[in-house]
Amino acid sequence: MAHLLNTSFVPTSTTLRPHHQSTLSPSLAPTCKGPTIQSKIREIFMPALSSTMTEGKIVSWIKAEGDKLSKGESVVVVESDKADMDVETFYDGYLAAIMVEEGGVAAVGSAIAFLAETEDEISQAKSKAATSSSSSSSTVSDSPPPPVEVAAADSAPSSAVAPAKTSTVVAVASAHPAAEGGKRVVASPYAKKLAKELKVELSGVVGSGPMGRIVAKDVEAAAAAGSASSAPNASATPPAKTPAAPGVELGSVAPFTTMQAAVSRNMVESLAVPTFRVGYTISTDALDALYKKVKSKGVTMTALLAKATALALAKHPVVNSSCRDGKSFTYNSSINIAVAVAIDGGLITPVLQDADKVDLYSLSRKWKELVDKARAKQLQPHEYSTGTFTLSNLGMFGVDRFDAILPPGTGAIMAVGASQPTVVATKDGRIGMKSQMQVNVTADHRVIYGADLAGFLQTLAKIIEDPKDLTL
Repeated sequence: MAHLLNTSFVPTSTTLRPHHQSTLSPSLAPTCKGPTIQSKIREIFMPALSSTMTEGKIVSWIKAEGDKLSKGESVVVVESDKADMDVETFYDGYLAAIMVEEGGVAAVGSAIAFLAETEDEISQAKSKAATSSSSSSSTVSDSPPPPVEVAAADSAPSSAVAPAKTSTVVAVASAHPAAEGGKRVVASPYAKKLAKELKVELSGVVGSGPMGRIVAKDVEAAAAAGSASSAPNASATPPAKTPAAPGVELGSVAPFTTMQAAVSRNMVESLAVPTFRVGYTISTDALDALYKKVKSKGVTMTALLAKATALALAKHPVVNSSCRDGKSFTYNSSINIAVAVAIDGGLITPVLQDADKVDLYSLSRKWKELVDKARAKQLQPHEYSTGTFTLSNLGMFGVDRFDAILPPGTGAIMAVGASQPTVVATKDGRIGMKSQMQVNVTADHRVIYGADLAGFLQTLAKIIEDPKDLTL
């Protein structure tokens, strides 16, 4: 769980004595002489949920304005550059005013809501929120148009906002449904929890959140309608405009999602690193035979490759090293294998930590857990940002070879192709058949040299071609 760590007091009076704070309750203030009591109204800031996060998108507000909050209670679901996370509060009080609505984007450290300590202070907090919004509107009008149009709409008068939001929701819902033809349903964590409680089938709900994500109010609307199947018709006007087979609208321009923007930044950053590539052909007959034996026990090919790679890295620590400042490099103390996984709207690299020390069966169970969390956008930062070496496998798609781009902050990434039957010449001069796969490693040439990669790939090939050590 993430926390709202950055909060600040917003005083409602400037008549306080220096270095003094009254301990009297607000209800007693009118009967006392002396300084006015300072109201505890806090700004709730957009938290930094990862080291690379610069802005966050509000997926859904779990609490509504006026709701009483208890310390440690989840308040809002925020979409960072890698995952959706419930954000908790460290303080008791009331959610007085929401400044960034669902689907809105805010920079890390900017205010997204006000928290009042007592009910009596809610109106004061709302006034401050309105003042802040007015100030923001004035600033925006004097600067170039912001990249996100939703933020501009939020600062308009309330009478004008309502129709605009309705039309936006209809357009998003029809163009980006949360579930299409049996695909995975995209919903906020709270919406999923609410759907279970209300017994609503999410596959029949059309989301009004960003990119068609189902949020809490969509589930509540479906439950109120009596059945989830009636929810799409209720949210579309007229029904005839809803496409029978939803998809991308040709000719349209789609802004990056938060995750896509993060991937874009990382890829551009990687261009500053001098890299080189080395390929190697590895026979996989023995590995395929082992996989057939252990597959029934829940072992995946990804776990086998990660384990083999980790054991090879243990013998070649320089390939597991990283250079971040261009002046020195670090021999990482742990071998953490990050594996690229494609998910809706982007790419993420769940990390198998200490892969050289964890047994194969535990590694497979952990991998399944990480993939499930990645697809639900519930990975914690340490589960995707601590990789020291990356694997990217397109073999399951029949791709025989490809090159991968080096993720910033790591020393190397290995692209794994499909294992295919190949006619080869044996050592005694005969012709035989072997299953072989191509691997290509992209490495940071500031730290890793050709001989380093050649030695690592030779060791990896020996482990894969004689995989007895993988099950120890």
